[in-house]
Amino acid sequence: MELPQLKIDRLLPRVPIIQGGMAVRVSTASLAGAVAREGGIGVIAATGMSVKELKKEIQMARSLADGGIIGVNIMVAAHLFIDLVRTSINEKIDLILTGAGFSREIFQLGKEGNTPIVPIVSSPKAARLAAKCGAAAVVAEGVEAGGHLGTDQSIRTILPLIRDTVKIPVIAAGGIVNGQDIADMVKLGADGVQMATRFVLSEECSVADEFKQAYLQAKEEDIVIIQSPVGMPGRAIKNAFVELVEQKNVPKRDQCAHCLKSCTGDYCILSALVKAKNGRINEGVVFAGKNVFKIKEILPVKEIINRLLLEYSAVQA
Repeated sequence: MELPQLKIDRLLPRVPIIQGGMAVRVSTASLAGAVAREGGIGVIAATGMSVKELKKEIQMARSLADGGIIGVNIMVAAHLFIDLVRTSINEKIDLILTGAGFSREIFQLGKEGNTPIVPIVSSPKAARLAAKCGAAAVVAEGVEAGGHLGTDQSIRTILPLIRDTVKIPVIAAGGIVNGQDIADMVKLGADGVQMATRFVLSEECSVADEFKQAYLQAKEEDIVIIQSPVGMPGRAIKNAFVELVEQKNVPKRDQCAHCLKSCTGDYCILSALVKAKNGRINEGVVFAGKNVFKIKEILPVKEIINRLLLEYSAVQA
């Protein structure tokens, strides 16, 4: 079985792999540009960035991509959501992915800017609504994903249901770390896959080495579900901070950055993610996919994609 040709509106990546957008400042220009250069779709996570910073990241990614496809991922729950959407469109981004909520307004903005909109969904109902609103494709994300989760069901359960519901391309996401996983998703009807966790353990991912070591050292039993102030559960690696979250004993912050449209106030997710990204692992949240424990080495993006393709071919053989 050959790899499918992923077509999102006018976009035709050489490899049907989207690098997932990981906030805050985990998926930046260095990673997105490298993935795009190797034929996948590289994605900058805009949530947590200022408009000025996002412009700079898009321009930098373009300079690294060698003509490859660059997208931006933006959380609907983010306070600056529409500002970041407009900035991305003005910078001629190739596509915009959205998660942690649903926005009808973005589809009109995308139409006006000739920018494909790709919502992340976790149910046939959400996929149907996205297609009706004008989505160019949907990312079907299962509970195996890292970060904020929109379902408690496996990607293997929801993917066939979503595939049967819409005629637009469906990209599978959640727990995909190797060529066997890609083959499984293709057999279930996926037009492509989105992979985030695997690309954290790349040389081009700009997080601190301590963050990457947390991934490398994680055991299967270390991957847990926590509650986020976004109002959604999230999948993370257990550490001292996560234990405080589970005990509902995280110290309150004196000041709020108002990064979210709505926040439970239990703790500052922005601060927790920034601290972890910068290497202060036990003071923050390290989001990761369910199968992070299966990844054993840090490689250049080029080698990661080459290995995924070889593994996929080996499965078919």
